[in-house]
Amino acid sequence: MSGILEGKRILVTGVLLETSIAFQVAKLAQEQGAEIILTAFPRPTLTERVAKKLPKPCKVLELDVTNPEHLAGLADKVREELGGLDGVVHSIGFAPQDALGGNFLNTPWESVATAVHVSAFSLKSLTMACLPLMAEGGSVVGLTFDATIAWPQYDWMGPAKAALEATSRYLARDLGKQNVRCNLVSAGPLKSMAAKSIPGFDTLADTWNVRSPLPWDVTDFEPAGRGVVGLLSDWFPKTTGEIVHVDGGLHAIGA
Repeated sequence: MSGILEGKRILVTGVLLETSIAFQVAKLAQEQGAEIILTAFPRPTLTERVAKKLPKPCKVLELDVTNPEHLAGLADKVREELGGLDGVVHSIGFAPQDALGGNFLNTPWESVATAVHVSAFSLKSLTMACLPLMAEGGSVVGLTFDATIAWPQYDWMGPAKAALEATSRYLARDLGKQNVRCNLVSAGPLKSMAAKSIPGFDTLADTWNVRSPLPWDVTDFEPAGRGVVGLLSDWFPKTTGEIVHVDGGLHAIGA
């Protein structure tokens, strides 16, 4: 029996450690029949070591999504390896420390600008860099953390994620005519590399233990990975501009 990504070629960003949604996506994508290529920044060698734990070998390219030269050269490098692309996974987010942890009212614009550039504008930048490789259409899937409400300690990553969610909708609007879908998975809190940079993460995660209708495990990355792989597949051929919640259902529950 073939997998739901059989014959697909997928670019996956953001694989840093095994404890990352992007690693789980790469693993599941390979298990479901996809050929994958990874991008990494700032330490490609770290990603290369982690990639050896995937079911099959894959190439790792250095890619700083804020570097125009890196973006301009991406399509040619991917074309050499895979010929083209059917899917792109955006798992990139960063905010300087002074943009997190209760400093919302005092964060300087320079730090906010960095958070928005890396975490939101890069969805557009990455998609446009990969668009020439998706001549027959494709699926772009990003990762968000529910930006409809304000979270403790999350501060300027909240508005950055809100910008990411809006960017995804506008990409869906403009790329539909090329049969390119753009969707997001809104995952619950997971003990990833990114989570470690958020002060008070454990307090945030404890909310899920109390309010989530389905049991939530902050160390289980597979549900979020499955959500991404599902959206990369042909099983959602007419779904775009959507945010699929993989959060145990907490987004639907009030106080």
